[in-house]
Amino acid sequence: MLELKDICFSRDNKSILKNVNLKIDNNKMIVITGPNGSGKSTLAKIIMGIEKPDSGKIIFDGKDITNLSITERAKAGIGFAFQQPVRFKGLTVKDLIEISAGNSIKVCDACDVLSDVGLCAQEYLNREINSGLSGGELKRIEIAMLAAKQSKLTIFDEPEAGIDLWSFNNLISVFEKMHDDIKGSILIISHQERILNIADEIVLIKNGKIEKHGAKEDVLPQIFGKIKPCHKLTDNEKCNEGGTV
Repeated sequence: MLELKDICFSRDNKSILKNVNLKIDNNKMIVITGPNGSGKSTLAKIIMGIEKPDSGKIIFDGKDITNLSITERAKAGIGFAFQQPVRFKGLTVKDLIEISAGNSIKVCDACDVLSDVGLCAQEYLNREINSGLSGGELKRIEIAMLAAKQSKLTIFDEPEAGIDLWSFNNLISVFEKMHDDIKGSILIISHQERILNIADEIVLIKNGKIEKHGAKEDVLPQIFGKIKPCHKLTDNEKCNEGGTV
């Protein structure tokens, strides 16, 4: 489905990604992990078209999308969730879900996707996406949008950042349900042990290069020898205060 060929990227004369080659098949749950500054988020942004590679090719569903815009990639079937969700002044939650789905959506269907992320539709459907919503609420709404979109490939850039423990616990179930319902591939940038444990495959990136890519059972033992797992959280902790890589 997705193939990256010799992707290189630099910023301010600093090499960030170095000849990255990666294949992601259909209907896979993939987690990309690695130390801070290793190029994980940059790689996700290059796939979405937010950043442009200095060289290399991006092939999606057999087509070269290297020079396509973000909008064109979204139409081709790629969805993206930011670390910090965007606020859309003047639009309601229902508006955004319908835009993401590509058509008008029944209230009951909108209720279902909001319920999956732990939000009461009666309270949120007609709320405007503005400063009145917390970061955690925005994060859940964005995930609901992507669930409604049902992309061929959905990318989550550190989805656990800035959300509380209850939301994080439910996040795991949401990803698993999306994977089962949509039958598309999900690509998650994360260092959280519980997210690593739901992956079909894990990609370990270090110093801008892919150090290991394989089945979870094969890669996890090597990762935990190199990466400090997330420590056990108390009920009062935020998930992103856990161990980092």
